Amino acid sequence: MALVPLFGHSDLRARLRDMVARGALPSTLLLQGLPGVGKQRLALWLGQYLICESPGEDPCRVCGQCRLSRDLRHPDLHWVFPRPRPRDTDPDLDDVRADFQEAVAERVENGGLYEPPSGSDGIFVATIRMIVHQAVLSPSMARRKVFVIGDAERMVPQEGSEQAANAFLKLLEEPLADTTIILTSSEPGALLPTVRSRAITLRIAPIGKDDMRAFLADEQVQEAVATSDSLPSGVAERVVYAAGAPGRLFSGDAWRAAAESARRIMDSIAGKRGAPYEAAWSQASTRARGSFAEILDALTVALHDRARLATRSGAEREALAASRAVEIVESAKEQVAHNVSPQLLTVNLIRDLQDVLS
Repeated sequence: MALVPLFGHSDLRARLRDMVARGALPSTLLLQGLPGVGKQRLALWLGQYLICESPGEDPCRVCGQCRLSRDLRHPDLHWVFPRPRPRDTDPDLDDVRADFQEAVAERVENGGLYEPPSGSDGIFVATIRMIVHQAVLSPSMARRKVFVIGDAERMVPQEGSEQAANAFLKLLEEPLADTTIILTSSEPGALLPTVRSRAITLRIAPIGKDDMRAFLADEQVQEAVATSDSLPSGVAERVVYAAGAPGRLFSGDAWRAAAESARRIMDSIAGKRGAPYEAAWSQASTRARGSFAEILDALTVALHDRARLATRSGAEREALAASRAVEIVESAKEQVAHNVSPQLLTVNLIRDLQDVLS
């Protein structure tokens, strides 16, 4: 089995190819964007591209390097993501590597289509030690090593782990010539500032509707969504549901819950005087910013739908108000990135939305 092909992001892929051709690709990249837009899949594509012996617009898929990297068995392409906390407080690095080999193989078996990690999963100190240890080794087969670190905001500082943390920061600050590190994050504000400051950031936008339809036409994707009871049944409805983020189709009930919370916020705009505060305190705590960010994404989708319906019915004022409301929500997303309290944000957001929508 291999990963489902990468759909969309054509402009960004062209930009990355140009960077590689000019030798201008940064040693450490941070790909940030909404949950489910394909950041880790894009990072893996770039890793495969860097390892390929004769890349064109994409990795060639036929050279010896590609035959190993296409199903993520290449010893120089490392994929790291949040995992359950190890039972052993100081696990052997071989055990950590074995755990990731098994976890990656499971994702590959499913075509790279997977649910978001559990809220208790993290990138713990043993994983950081493994990354640092593998980074200082020479490449096994290719000209360089590539590390893809998904959901990098889940790096968990631990007491007594300063040595590992410092070694990782040194790896970012003094990059090895044969090593590329690609971090991905939906919550860049939750990243350690010392990590964020050492990476060049690229924003990953949602994919277009045509790319989304092509994704849904893929045979592996069709098999993966066929048994889901939580998704709309039609292709057009699924395109709307995903809103440019294919991963939302595999987020279980998380996106549905976010959409429900967004609906409550919309209802509170025209509700009783204390409704904004009730909506605010129903939000997750500041330790669960990922869930709150998804609620804001769902709110953006709802407002886009409102603007579209108003435009079709000729209600220009309502359409303009909904468009302005989208701008307000997008501004709130920027504040989430700076660790502002979800409760405080919700109160202020509802008041601002009331001003333009009421």
